[in-house]
Amino acid sequence: MWPENLFTEDRLADTSETKWWVLHTKPRAEKLLARRLFADEVSFFLPLRQQTHQYRGRSKSSYLPVFPSYLFLFGGDEDRLAARMTNLVVHAIKVDDQELLAADLDRVHRLIESGLPLSTVDQLVPGSEVEITAGPLVGMRGTVVRRGGSSKVIIEVHMLQQGISVEVDETMIQPIWHG
Repeated sequence: MWPENLFTEDRLADTSETKWWVLHTKPRAEKLLARRLFADEVSFFLPLRQQTHQYRGRSKSSYLPVFPSYLFLFGGDEDRLAARMTNLVVHAIKVDDQELLAADLDRVHRLIESGLPLSTVDQLVPGSEVEITAGPLVGMRGTVVRRGGSSKVIIEVHMLQQGISVEVDETMIQPIWHG
């Protein structure tokens, strides 16, 4: 993510010239595009999650994109065109609901910053809408699913029709009642 204060209110308040774009990248080109945008001082968000593997008795960690082949650019038309000129972007997706995507990305950022183990969910599973009432993710809303004996809350990124799941204790969530 660049700059580090990308999700502060004052940073996102001036949206006259800047807006969110979803950049669909070539396969495995997300980090290279992020490096180029960083070098050009173009604001972006590339959510990464840590994955640890055991190899020959040693642990090796790597950081993988939460949403493979996607990077979120926050800039003007010239920033979008500069990103396209890198030859790493397949398509720049226009975002009609800027506020919704900004809120989704802010939640993803908070999930990553929480330090809790995350996993991605490609298709959102219908279920009960909940709000997290305790812990580092208090106030977040999502959909609860059960896998095995544990409960997970899926936090959606509506624009991509994907989400991130995080395991939570059932005592830390409460249903959201509609009606």
